[in-house]
This record gives sequence, structure tokens and C-alpha cells, in this order.
Amino acid sequence: MELLVLIIKHVELVNDLIEALAEAGIPGGTILNSTGMAGVLENMEDAPAYGILRRSFHNEYIREDSKTMLFVLTDDELEVARTVIRKKVGDLNKPDTGIMFAVPISFVEGFGG
Repeated sequence: MELLVLIIKHVELVNDLIEALAEAGIPGGTILNSTGMAGVLENMEDAPAYGILRRSFHNEYIREDSKTMLFVLTDDELEVARTVIRKKVGDLNKPDTGIMFAVPISFVEGFGG
């Protein structure tokens, strides 16, 4: 089993994405509200040491809000989920899109089944 993590910047795509994942047989996941570090640094008024960093991050691509989606999946489900995500979200290598990765899971409890 794998833990698939998707941090998506285009929060407006989340509803369509979870519908497509459900239709593709992905049984469920957890969705968290999240904020990127660049967005936080951009808004730090009282931290002059970060002034240069703030200016370097200041561009049209900074979005403060994002969603972090977590899925515990079998290897087969992982490939299905990745395909659906790419189809709905597009190229994750484009700026201000998101990041997706998976890590192995050594055990699962409370998965219900």
C-alpha cells in the first residue's frame, strides 16, 4: 500500500477531482485545507529578515490557499488515481499547479474492512 499525497493549488478543481476519483473506483481519502510557505512569507509584515525572500516570491503565481489530499491506496489504485489526477489537474510541473508524491505504508489500522 502507498500513501498518495496531492497538494493542489487550484482548489476550484477539487470537487470535480473527487467525483472523477470516486467514479474511477478510488474508495476515499482525506482533504485538508493548507497554505504554502511562499504565501505565508509574502504576508509577513513584521519579519524584515524575510524581505528579500518576500520580494523573490512575489509574483503572479503565489496562492495562499491550497488543498492537501491524502489517499491510502493499493498499487493498482495508485496508478488509477495518478491517471485521473493528471487528467483533471493537468501538468503538475507548471507553476502554481501542485505537487503529487507517494510514500510506502508499512501498516494500516482503522482502514475499516
